[in-house]
Amino acid sequence: MSAIEFLLNRQSNGFLRAPAPNTTDLDVILTAALAVPDHAGLNPYKFHIIENQGLAKLTKIYVQAIKANTDDQLKLEKAKKMAYRAPMTIVVSTHYQHHPKVPKQEQLITAGCAAHAMQMAAGALGYGAMWRTGDLAYSDIVKTGLGIESGNDIVGFLYLGTKSKELTNKPRRNHDQYTEYWN
Repeated sequence: MSAIEFLLNRQSNGFLRAPAPNTTDLDVILTAALAVPDHAGLNPYKFHIIENQGLAKLTKIYVQAIKANTDDQLKLEKAKKMAYRAPMTIVVSTHYQHHPKVPKQEQLITAGCAAHAMQMAAGALGYGAMWRTGDLAYSDIVKTGLGIESGNDIVGFLYLGTKSKELTNKPRRNHDQYTEYWN
């Protein structure tokens, strides 16, 4: 499959099982993240690699965050399973830098590009990947539990593993309704 075919056929796959990316493949995935556009070379991102016993620690953080906001048992039970959606989770967060020409918004976009590059690299290596956000991405309890510095944002939770199910290709939209040409 060519690079263009790969990009045009990309889709998330949340049906993930072990094994997670090995050390060599994880190095490639992280290196892809560092190759994204980055105005002034600020590296405005941080990656938490969570697997094995780290998934139990992440679960405790999720449960703490849910309990702080609700006593809904269904949400609590769901939170207990979230970290185990895949054998590896990469939490992508910002690490904003003060720069007179690079506003936070651009740095957030760079961190988002890093998450996307990691998802694409994982797919290119044959792994399945799902990039998620949700309420927990905006939780100060989750940020604190992960050691994310105040004022920074979680860009997403990138779940990685081996696909346990192949998905049929989803229909693609036509770009015409989103495109305006100026000639």
